[in-house]
Amino acid sequence: MNRPHKSLRALWRTCIAAVCTVACVVGVAACGSQDSANGNVIKIGIKFDQPGLGFKKSGTYEGFDVDVAKYIARSMGYSEAQIVFKEAPSKQREAMLQNGDVDMILASYSITDERKQAVSFAGPYFVAGQDLMVRTDDHSINGPQDLNGKRLCSVTGSTSAVVVKEKFAKQVQLMEQPGYAECATALFSGIVDAVTTDDIILAGLASASRGRLRVVGKPFTQEYYGVGIKKGDTKLATEINDAIEDMIQDGSWNRAIEENTKGTNYEPDWKYNPPTPDEGE
Repeated sequence: MNRPHKSLRALWRTCIAAVCTVACVVGVAACGSQDSANGNVIKIGIKFDQPGLGFKKSGTYEGFDVDVAKYIARSMGYSEAQIVFKEAPSKQREAMLQNGDVDMILASYSITDERKQAVSFAGPYFVAGQDLMVRTDDHSINGPQDLNGKRLCSVTGSTSAVVVKEKFAKQVQLMEQPGYAECATALFSGIVDAVTTDDIILAGLASASRGRLRVVGKPFTQEYYGVGIKKGDTKLATEINDAIEDMIQDGSWNRAIEENTKGTNYEPDWKYNPPTPDEGE
């Protein structure tokens, strides 16, 4: 059984620790500022535990979702010091918007008809696809059709593993973990053969692995990432869509993708990317 390098185990322990130490949800730049005291801030929900998308690291925030959020906020007239990032766990996103805890959410938040019953969306700003991540030296898995008899890791409650099992691999052995950092650690260790979720999430994890993991690059679904906002706020949706279009046109969107997935040879599915944001819903 392959064992992960000591430094790599430390890297993933750091990732996992970041998930557990999220008590301070206010960005350091915004904490205690006059803008914050006066309420002149914009509150944005992101993930804190997804390298490459939304990741909290030593009181700062990084990832593609974060870069898009900052671009949108700037276009609306907010400085970076006026952005308050809050953790937006998947199960709490609709409630956070409905309760006014945040003004918008960018947290690998797929646009679905079911969610549109509770909240509105701007965007999409990215189209992800479910894919697989394997060890770099493993060439036995080239797509979901190769998973029969293999050990697969996904996050508890995720629909990703269900999709694979129902559509492609009846004999897959599923391990569920609380987060993708734990799945990546299991993959390093040889406990599992592959990890599955959206390709851009996997690309962020692969980038953090320093070349030890790779994304297979055969996406088999489409997930349209939107900016969640309060139900019916068409004015805000239009502002956000304008900002997304500007980000795509001036090259910032491409640069953000490259920066947050560097070292992985990852490329989005150009058949669907970059997307064209809809006006409102």
